[in-house]
Amino acid sequence: MLTVHTMAGLLLLWVAIITMAPRSVVGIYPWMLCGYDPYGGFVADSDYKAALSLLAATMPKNASMSPGHFATGQAGVASGDVWALAFCQGDANTSTCYDCLQQTFEDVISSCDYKDATIYYDSCLLAYSNIHFRADDDTDYSPTYPIRNLKNATKEPEQFQRIVAALMNATASSAAFNSSTRLYASGQAEFDKELPEVYAWAQCTPDLSPDRCWRCLVQIMRVLPTFMTDAVGGRVLGIRCNLRYETQPFFPGPVTVQLSATSARPPRPAVAPNVKQAPAPVAAIGEERRYSVPAIILMVVVPTLAVEHLIVGFFIFRRRPRSQAQAKQPSYPSYSTETVNNETIDSMWIDIATLRAATEDFAESNKLGEGGFGVVYKGSLRDGEEIAVKRLSKSSTQGVEELRNELTLVAKLKHKNLVRLVGFCLEQQERLVVYEFVCNRSLDQILFDTKKREQLDWGKRQRIIRGIARGLQYLHEDSQPKVVHRDLKASNVLLDADMNPKISDFGLARLFGRGQTQGVTNEVVGT
Repeated sequence: MLTVHTMAGLLLLWVAIITMAPRSVVGIYPWMLCGYDPYGGFVADSDYKAALSLLAATMPKNASMSPGHFATGQAGVASGDVWALAFCQGDANTSTCYDCLQQTFEDVISSCDYKDATIYYDSCLLAYSNIHFRADDDTDYSPTYPIRNLKNATKEPEQFQRIVAALMNATASSAAFNSSTRLYASGQAEFDKELPEVYAWAQCTPDLSPDRCWRCLVQIMRVLPTFMTDAVGGRVLGIRCNLRYETQPFFPGPVTVQLSATSARPPRPAVAPNVKQAPAPVAAIGEERRYSVPAIILMVVVPTLAVEHLIVGFFIFRRRPRSQAQAKQPSYPSYSTETVNNETIDSMWIDIATLRAATEDFAESNKLGEGGFGVVYKGSLRDGEEIAVKRLSKSSTQGVEELRNELTLVAKLKHKNLVRLVGFCLEQQERLVVYEFVCNRSLDQILFDTKKREQLDWGKRQRIIRGIARGLQYLHEDSQPKVVHRDLKASNVLLDADMNPKISDFGLARLFGRGQTQGVTNEVVGT
């Protein structure tokens, strides 16, 4: 019950963040992954960004002029090296390749402040990291990002899936074993009068061997039966290899693989000279597997890397059997001073006079917002620190126990994606909780405003999603004690000046004792 509620809230929040995109940004690039390492950020004027700018000055030309439209680069900085990889679609000409890669560098430098990123355009790909890209490293094949055409094949879907599977296998085989130095192939297959033709392409980075190219393509083709069932088109993006199919032409170059409608079974892949037989083709898309709409939504709109960790964690959390001893644990375990330091709490006491002065006696002009528990005001302490003061109303459903719970939790939690507790006050029948001031307020005020949401380009949206995921991972796995928030929603996600998210409002959170992996709620909580 607890985990299902949390998962539903997460999915709704992420769907909203992804789907409410500013129209001007949608067509720029299919995907950008900014920052694998939560501690790998760098400031805009750092040596790292300067080194990346040096690579931007040379790599577009190097890649576009090379036979494989591919280049790698390295630049040294005081803190280490920057490694980059860039390549273009196999049928792109020199001018298209150069322009595309130049644009990727401009976009990623301006929108991503992390030491690793990958950006995909229709015609090119750029990846950079402080970790060396190695052609012999199988881990370079992942992560992958599936993007699904939302239109389904309604006529003879099983036959359509067989044709797609056969075409993808043949195209991937040709890319790996029968292509030029670009390790690229394009395909076309006949279907019927409604969808007369299906088109496909597959490509690997030219530094891979035919064997490794094939294994990379096989790995990402295994995504198709899971996520592309009945879809008239889709693509799977990886760093070392990519593939795509559609029912409309989407590449300018000639077709290198052609199949007829009678090719129901995927052909055996061709064998290159001096190369061992390729593995058997992947399973056809029509293998009696059907997935629910929520599963498809997960694939389409949620950044795969963050979601894999979260969903797996949630289901492990939900399904792990409880021992008899765990089942007898109380809903709210008691904690010793090892868990909560009373001296730390006491040191956060702020007197009422200070808070009245900071908020101009809770002036209406300083009001930031209002929720079920009361009103939040902006204030400024004597040292200039800006604060947000949560003033609980006398009729608030958040009682002393919930307030103590929130203070206890937030005082203990330390993470850049969680709002920081500054102090509290319990004087003159006032119940006040003081947090750091987060200037862009809550996510819902931007996300659900038709004008303000234009501020959220894809880079910022992904940063918000990944930040929320990091905050939750800290709560669920790394904090002591572990915490389940139970009220995660857009209004409880605050955004700082750089649109980095901070999870707030822990009044309904549930503590988990040592060794406890499950909990049962006796009432409906959250929204």
